[in-house]
Formats: sequence, structure tokens, C-alpha cells
Amino acid sequence: MTDLEVLQTYINIVPFLAQVCGPGSEIAVHDVADPEHSLVAIRNNVSGREIGNPLTDFARDIIDKGSYINADYLTNYTGRNKNGEFLSSTYFIKNQGRLIGLLCINKDMNAVQNLNNAVSNLLEWFNLSRCEDTEFSESLDKPMSGLMRDRIQEIIAESGISPARMSIHEKVRIVHRMSDEGILNVKGSVPEIAAQLFVSVPTVYRYLNKREQ
Repeated sequence: MTDLEVLQTYINIVPFLAQVCGPGSEIAVHDVADPEHSLVAIRNNVSGREIGNPLTDFARDIIDKGSYINADYLTNYTGRNKNGEFLSSTYFIKNQGRLIGLLCINKDMNAVQNLNNAVSNLLEWFNLSRCEDTEFSESLDKPMSGLMRDRIQEIIAESGISPARMSIHEKVRIVHRMSDEGILNVKGSVPEIAAQLFVSVPTVYRYLNKREQ
């Protein structure tokens, strides 16, 4: 294929890409054979450029440095002009290894930045910018009883022994560990521990008074 035929295949998909990416994404094709009038196709014009405009300094630098030789594209770099800031990506159009054109996508970041500023202002207005450092926290997922029950199950499971097969010494160690974690201070914890260890409530208290082995 000739260079013009290869370029034309990319020019033909510009309307498709523009439709898929949306009006905030500019799609452009450059013919590097004519640097002073390189822009040969453009849709969703957010940069203010027109057909026949020259290559940007960045594009010229890519060509001069040969950045395209060992890469097929560059993605998500910052582009700027008088119309604002863009998130830009460039695909290197080649014909038998020679650079013949550039397929560029420039996403208009002005709307995103305006939204980000609006959200930041809203968070500041209601003093929601960040949580203050504090010793207090709250879980809204489960009531304390549910969290306590889950933690008791975790501690027992971590022992690797079924409660039905545990020795008294093993149960004593588990009860002391739960006491060290403050679980016994939670209302309803002792009956729950007794149920999960298959012992009585008085036995849990006896375990607590035993010296840990």
C-alpha cells in the first residue's frame, strides 16, 4: 500500500472514533510528510485547530528524536494550548516501519477540572474534606453484637482446633486471649463464648480465673 492509502484507512475511522469517544474527545490525523500543513482530518474539535494546521512542537520533537522507532504509541500525556488542557494520546502510523502519520486523541479536561473544583468546594463547604484524627470510629455495617460474634469465631478458627476436640488448657488460652482483646467487656459476649466453646457460662468465668498455661 502507498503512504496515502495507509493514511486514508486511518482517516476513514476518525468519524467512528469520534462517535465512540464522545464530543469531549478530539480525534485527529496528521500527515508528517507535510509538517507545515499536516492536519488532514479532525472531529470533535476541542483544541480549536483546523484542517491544514501544522504539526505541534511536541510532534516535531517525537519525529526528531525517533521516539516512534521502538514504540507504537504514547498514551495519557498532558497537552495544552490556548483553549485549555488535554489528556492526549498518539498512535504512530507507519508503513513498512517508516513513520507516515499520527493518529491523535485529545480529551478535553476543562469539564473534568471544573467538576473536580466544584466537588472540592462542596466538600469544603460542608467540612467533609477529610476526617479529623480521632480515637473514635464507627462501623455502620453490623451491630456490635454481630462484630463480637464474628471475632469470637475468628479467634477459635485461628487455633486450628475444633472446640469439640479442644483440651481445657486450649480453651483457657482462648478465653484469656478474648479477655485481652476486650471482647468480654461487650454485652452478651460470655454466653456467646460459652456457646461457641461448648461449655457453660460459669465455666467461661472459671477459665478466666485460671492461670493461662
